[in-house]
Amino acid sequence: MKTKPIISVILPTYNREIPLGELLQSLVLQTFSSFEVIIVNDAGESVRSVIERYPELSIRYEELTENVGHVHARNRAVEYAQGEYILLMDDDDLLVPTHLETMYEAIHDADLVYSDAEIFHYEWNEWGRVVTNRTVFAYEYTLEGMRSFSSYIPSGSLYRRSLHEEIGLFDGDIHNYWDWDFFLRVADQHRIKRVPIAGVLYAWGGSGNQSAQLNSKRGAYLQKLCEKHGLGQLPQKNFWDIRSEPEVQARETTTTIVWDGVIIPARPNETKNPNG
Repeated sequence: MKTKPIISVILPTYNREIPLGELLQSLVLQTFSSFEVIIVNDAGESVRSVIERYPELSIRYEELTENVGHVHARNRAVEYAQGEYILLMDDDDLLVPTHLETMYEAIHDADLVYSDAEIFHYEWNEWGRVVTNRTVFAYEYTLEGMRSFSSYIPSGSLYRRSLHEEIGLFDGDIHNYWDWDFFLRVADQHRIKRVPIAGVLYAWGGSGNQSAQLNSKRGAYLQKLCEKHGLGQLPQKNFWDIRSEPEVQARETTTTIVWDGVIIPARPNETKNPNG
């Protein structure tokens, strides 16, 4: 009888073949081994050939025939999860090798744990992404502060799968702010803990990054979030922008840096003709 994994890594993906490979490479290097990876392709180009390069990972892969959006794709992945805990990931972010182990050790007295991060800017070369700049993202957790400006980066956060039985799945109606909404719903009745280690590597790629895009549609989703949680009127701010807010700067704190600043390249496609 196959033993169920302790952690389910849930991962929606859409047309990010190379970053996805880099992420899978970072999962191969994890010091914690009892985990599965659930990848839901939101009707993008197939990444089956990328997944096949990582046979040592326990991966469940589903390709959707219709684009439903990343929140609903994430919910689909949650429904397949077998682990006692769920770890969230976006397909362009990365983890340091000790991250799963660190988070699992931290959650024994909490229901959701999240870590600090390094935001990295990058350029492309023939092998993948190359880091051009990195910035520490570390802020004390206070619920009052989180209701004004969320410093919760969902990638790499770990929580008990049973939370979904109590508070439901992610809210697709809030779209871009699904993570902030989920955090506030958990915080309402459950234990949340920040882990002061920058174990998450958060990709910042300009126009291609969802969090970098501020527009009227995103503003409408923010308004829905504010009405749902009684937050009042809040400005549109992404993770990069909130760093300059006085309220956020007051929560800035120290953290442990463990990343060497190098992205391990994804494994190459051995069947691809090297001459093109």
